[in-house]
Amino acid sequence: MGTVNLQGEAICLRALEPADLDFLYQLENDTSIWEISGTTKPYSKKVLNFYLENSHRDIYEVKQLRLCICDKTSKCMGLIDLFDFDPKNARAGLGIVIAKQENRNQGIGAEAIALLCDYAFSTLHLHQIYANILEDNVPSINLFTKLGFETVGIKREWIRTREGFKNEIMFQKIAPHVH
Repeated sequence: MGTVNLQGEAICLRALEPADLDFLYQLENDTSIWEISGTTKPYSKKVLNFYLENSHRDIYEVKQLRLCICDKTSKCMGLIDLFDFDPKNARAGLGIVIAKQENRNQGIGAEAIALLCDYAFSTLHLHQIYANILEDNVPSINLFTKLGFETVGIKREWIRTREGFKNEIMFQKIAPHVH
């Protein structure tokens, strides 16, 4: 598939680079997002460096594509992933995180999701993309709904948090039919 680099109006999505180690370390060890990322313990720089050294591997091999969301100066602001890539059923999950609060609700996430969906549908020929969002994450629910994702189900008491179990809503977007 080669290296992915998707250009948008205000942002670009690019492959992870060794220079992203400090950003990745900071983001993966941010306990405030562990609830949504499924992380349960800190990552060492050694482990993350190994991950970066192997991040060039093909989506068909590793079943995942992780890209940096960068501004026009190439500064990394967040990450966006296709995960659980299933070529047989032509689907993948989508996850996104914008690192700093001040960069949220600025259209960055919307542009990143739109770019990755376009790539997934046109280049990877996926039939559908899904996202799993905690029911109390109203900004993400609004974002995905605005971008054409539809609610298809609720996983009851799916995610354990400090406050107890939370429901997770599954959203789905089917590829536009252009035939």
